[in-house]
Amino acid sequence: MLLGVIADDFTGAGDIANTLARGLPGEGGLAVTQYFGVPKTSAAASVEAGVISLKTRSAPVEKAVAQSLAALEWLQAQGCEQFIFKYCSTFDSTPEGNIGPVGEALAKALGVQGVVACPAFPTVGRTVHQGHLFVHDQMLSESSMRHHPLTPMTDSNLRRWLARQTKSPVGLVSTSTVRSGVDSVRKALDAAAAQGQTLVICDASIDEDLVTLGMAAAGAPLLTGGSGIAVGLPSNFIRSGRSKGRLTPFSGIEGPAAILAGSCSFATRRQIAIHAQYHPVLALDIDAVMAGTFGTEEVVDFIERHAEQAPLVYSSDDPAEVELLQSRYGREKLAQRLDGLFADVARVLVEKGIRRLVVAGGETSGAVAQALDLDALTIGPEIDPGVPILAGADGRIALALKSGNFGAPDFFEKALKLLQDGADH
Repeated sequence: MLLGVIADDFTGAGDIANTLARGLPGEGGLAVTQYFGVPKTSAAASVEAGVISLKTRSAPVEKAVAQSLAALEWLQAQGCEQFIFKYCSTFDSTPEGNIGPVGEALAKALGVQGVVACPAFPTVGRTVHQGHLFVHDQMLSESSMRHHPLTPMTDSNLRRWLARQTKSPVGLVSTSTVRSGVDSVRKALDAAAAQGQTLVICDASIDEDLVTLGMAAAGAPLLTGGSGIAVGLPSNFIRSGRSKGRLTPFSGIEGPAAILAGSCSFATRRQIAIHAQYHPVLALDIDAVMAGTFGTEEVVDFIERHAEQAPLVYSSDDPAEVELLQSRYGREKLAQRLDGLFADVARVLVEKGIRRLVVAGGETSGAVAQALDLDALTIGPEIDPGVPILAGADGRIALALKSGNFGAPDFFEKALKLLQDGADH
């Protein structure tokens, strides 16, 4: 294994796995496997990049650090020479963590400073300029992320936000330095390390900036960022002859399908509304779920009754209603109950023969993947930017785990079709 990724949630892991498997046009990418949790056995010899999916984005800091270090240890044992700590392109974290503490812990374990920190993903409108994160034409703190139920982002200044989480100062590599080329970036990172700066926010607003950062990071033990930071990394291994580069086709899986949506993002709510125009949907009665009068049996029954019509079940709602429910039941209790419900539903559905499953929302996807006890999945073609097809090695199931903010308006319809018909990269 050449490259190891430690991802703080399951959809983000699929996102960066997709980036590594796709590579740059004309070159291809790496042979990628996504693991759900730290594996207990060694990786197959054919795996060039291993992506470990953790559920640490909103976990207590100590737990997030411990699990990330355990993932690092396993990846080191597989022979990895470069590592990525992958977090969301909207830098989802509270002022206490977890991005800073995990990043610093990994850097300390590897004995490095001057580490790239770049959440930019221009393809989906996430850009960084002068250390500030933008979502399309809005500053992060003015976007819908300011209402995120678990990690509300109220400051677009990533240096300032990250400094609240870290013990060492946070550096900056500005756009002008990035556009000056690979050597300029390397000198800036070396200077940051000399000044004791462990994590260094790097500007990027176009894919070419990410390629420059990737080339500058050739041989660097550690990078941190969103999936965009991996855009140029496969090329480093391909050009050095360590990898031949490849594309991974997917032939498709026939059979019943279902969609589970736990994200409350604007993008997912719009996707639900569009899907509801042509397919049966069920909005969970949250009060009934919390009271225990509506649960797994009722949801599974709805899906089975509409098995051939691409049924969708969702808990998604607008920010005001979510805030009201959180105040009524408690944020953590509400999230745990809903994630638990979706996890139980997914497990029962697969036991009953569901073979194509689409899940929206990072926390929901994590709960579902853990419930299905999926050790590893092969990364297939991309459905929409940041969302690949995930296929079980035994051909039993195909998944699409979607971050709440990702996907085109018709994502659900498109995902189910590609999971059935297959596609090439």
